[in-house]
Amino acid sequence: MNLEKISNYQFENDFLYCESFIKGFADKNFKEFDEAAKKIGLTKKIDDLISGKIVNNTENQSALHPKYRSFDENIKISENLIDAEAKASKFFSSRWNECKSIGYKSINIVTLGIGGSFEGPKLLLESLNNPISSGELCSDEVTYKFITGSDPNEFDQEIRQLKPANTYFIVSSKSFTTDETIENLKKAFEWSGNKRNFIAITANPNEAKKFGIKDVIFFDKEIGGRYSIWSPVTQFHLCGEIRKSFIKGGHKADIDILENNEYINFIKRISFTDIFLNNNGKNVRAVLSYIWNLRSLPTYFQQLEMESLGKQSSPKSDYKHTGQIIFGGYGPTAQHSYFQLLHQGTQEICADIISTSDDEQSLSFTQAITQSKLLANGENEIQLENKFKINGNVPTNLFLMKKFNAFNLGYLIATWEYRTFITATMLDINPFDQFGVNAAKIYTKQYLASKD
Repeated sequence: MNLEKISNYQFENDFLYCESFIKGFADKNFKEFDEAAKKIGLTKKIDDLISGKIVNNTENQSALHPKYRSFDENIKISENLIDAEAKASKFFSSRWNECKSIGYKSINIVTLGIGGSFEGPKLLLESLNNPISSGELCSDEVTYKFITGSDPNEFDQEIRQLKPANTYFIVSSKSFTTDETIENLKKAFEWSGNKRNFIAITANPNEAKKFGIKDVIFFDKEIGGRYSIWSPVTQFHLCGEIRKSFIKGGHKADIDILENNEYINFIKRISFTDIFLNNNGKNVRAVLSYIWNLRSLPTYFQQLEMESLGKQSSPKSDYKHTGQIIFGGYGPTAQHSYFQLLHQGTQEICADIISTSDDEQSLSFTQAITQSKLLANGENEIQLENKFKINGNVPTNLFLMKKFNAFNLGYLIATWEYRTFITATMLDINPFDQFGVNAAKIYTKQYLASKD
């Protein structure tokens, strides 16, 4: 890739290019972190994660998202995925035929879910924009809606122009007890008048059946919400071949993290610098996508990192600050809103910029490159008519997918997961629980009960 060097570190393979400028983090720093990683057995912990051993110690269970992308026919999980695909196909094929028989030319699919049940499907729909898994529906024959929150106005507005006769609901909840989802489910039952138009995706099928939903797709409780993009939670939102390609991309990252030393060192480098920066006053990071189809990717990564790393530091850890504050959005829009603060503000901020090298002549690609250079090098890069200082020295990672496709997107997301896992391991925290989130749920239930 013919890019002017702006960094102190570069990585490249067939799927991804990364260029970093991190002032103050040299090879000696990497070696120090790497020695610490060897002492805590980082390599074994990665192997334990991928092989399905118990890594979620607070809940005494595995983290099965790598298994869900293994394509190993001998693993029971593969049966779950095959079963999910078959049920999805049967459900929507039959409903679509019924709609056509009474004169409808399209259907509406409304997903009720929050957190990973919302962020993953939304991201994949926006990015890959393909028909549902039945393969019988074209994207122009389906209107997708997501209802996530607790404000009743959201539900009312989203279904306002829909009709019950050609509207079907996917109820996505790992526990099937999530307050927002259950509240919206009750509203949807009342509006629809037909429970046959509902299908559930859950790790708790018995709870779904209590609500009278007969069509239920199962996934394992050992896969967390923010990792459920690999599970049947996304089964309805991508056709078979596209979804398979996405999963294969994730699986390729699993292979590389075990076998490819260059890739392993790349992920460690990114993770180590995150810890280094966070423990040296730079605790805020902007994640910016210059790909319109990936405009929701910063929000997706926000949940992945902040829910995984937002925990108290372990007494055994040498590093007292854990997760960085993640914010961001669509890069071209952000340039005209808060980039001013990145370039001339007084806050200590880092940046991840994401783009694709599909079209190196495009304005969006050019902006991703030039913004990376300006953040890294500051006023030395340009001659301003005025003399106002451009900060420069903003720790910046530039991630370029070699081509924008399902495989490379899967590879990028799995790469980010390993970045998060290595960071958590070095900090001696569990990236798979979320007791802070659960505490808020419990408190809400207690408060509501006290008002009865």
